[in-house]
Amino acid sequence: MLDVILFQPEIPPNTGNIIRLCANTGAKLHLIKPLGFILEDRQLLRAGLDYHEFASMTIHETWADCVERLQGRRLFAASTKGKQRYDLTAYDSGDAFLFGSESRGLPAEILESFPEQHRIRVPMAPRSRSLNLSNSVAVVVYEAWRQMKFENGI
Repeated sequence: MLDVILFQPEIPPNTGNIIRLCANTGAKLHLIKPLGFILEDRQLLRAGLDYHEFASMTIHETWADCVERLQGRRLFAASTKGKQRYDLTAYDSGDAFLFGSESRGLPAEILESFPEQHRIRVPMAPRSRSLNLSNSVAVVVYEAWRQMKFENGI
């Protein structure tokens, strides 16, 4: 299936929504420390409802640890600075998507380590800054899953 990677997420309800999204799509979630909240945060738990038990989640100390864990997988970085529109890329089962923190996005050195065709973006109206993190993750994950004909979905 797919993997979603959140680089140093800051806002508990966003991560809670993404936990719920991952549980409902079969995607695996990876969180890279430091987190801007504790995993027992009331807002995180509320946004995730009772889906936490159905989501596969791994916490990584560093980006390097996460990359090592996903070795051999195709990685895509989602960013407003991406050159490739997310919907113009062909995805496969096993692909992984990296999203930056809500206030800072991805560090330049991480984003630049991705090949240009793996730096994807979700289009927005002119002068827009960014989408909500959980909305961006949902848009990308559902496009990838759609391309896989909703593999394992009902």
